[in-house]
Amino acid sequence: MANLEQIEVGSVVSLWRYPVKSMMGEELNAAEVTKVGLLGDRAYAIVDSSDGKVASAKNPRKWPQLFNFRAALADAPRTGVPVPPVRMTLPDGTLTDSTQPDVHQILSKVLKREVKLSALPDQRTATAEEYWPDIEGLDHRDTVTDFGLPEGTFFDCAFVHLLTTSTLDRLRGLYPQGRFEVRRFRPNIVVETANGEEDFVENAWIGQMLAIGDAVRLSITGPCPRCVMTTLPQGDLPKDAGILRTAAKHNGANVGVYASVVQGGRVGRGDSVRLE
Repeated sequence: MANLEQIEVGSVVSLWRYPVKSMMGEELNAAEVTKVGLLGDRAYAIVDSSDGKVASAKNPRKWPQLFNFRAALADAPRTGVPVPPVRMTLPDGTLTDSTQPDVHQILSKVLKREVKLSALPDQRTATAEEYWPDIEGLDHRDTVTDFGLPEGTFFDCAFVHLLTTSTLDRLRGLYPQGRFEVRRFRPNIVVETANGEEDFVENAWIGQMLAIGDAVRLSITGPCPRCVMTTLPQGDLPKDAGILRTAAKHNGANVGVYASVVQGGRVGRGDSVRLE
């Protein structure tokens, strides 16, 4: 039974899973949420054979092509069993998948760097690199830093990332020439807000519990700080430093929020989203 104290804030308008870290992902009608996020999300990553670091579009000078790959799981993932193979569409449109014996060589040739596709971090404390563009309001400027991934995962920081339509609309109002589209920000759950306001409404959710559908409960742990990835070209979206510059100027370079999973379950498009 619904908690009488719950406040309706909107509904799920889209769900996204990114089977290979930093590649384009797949939009879903429904997904299973586990303690470590949407089942199958960031299940794979490319690892640089020379230094053991996880490939990330956060360092586009080293990995300029990652956004030109698209990844989708070959089958629906299920809890308690190994993750299904992943199919990858390469930049030239050809297909490969994780079961091919030469998959590492294929990826290495395209990326022009010796790499391997990994389904689990080789070391429990995996690291990746991030380039910080020269934009006022960021923690660093025009430099590359290392960052650690949560132990045993390929996530940058948290297991679930939420974004509201209100935030996108607010950003569009601040920088109308920019194309603020969901895919720039790579959320897992997009919430269409109930009142249609244009504001950074997720900021007020931090520290609170969010209920989605009948079962899922998320603890909103903090804002999602944005990086150079939001400015990169992908598909028909152009390169645009103004995307990140606008977020830095008006919302501390944050777009959306991070969450931990208190109670898992199934979520689907149209599910109600409520604050508890």
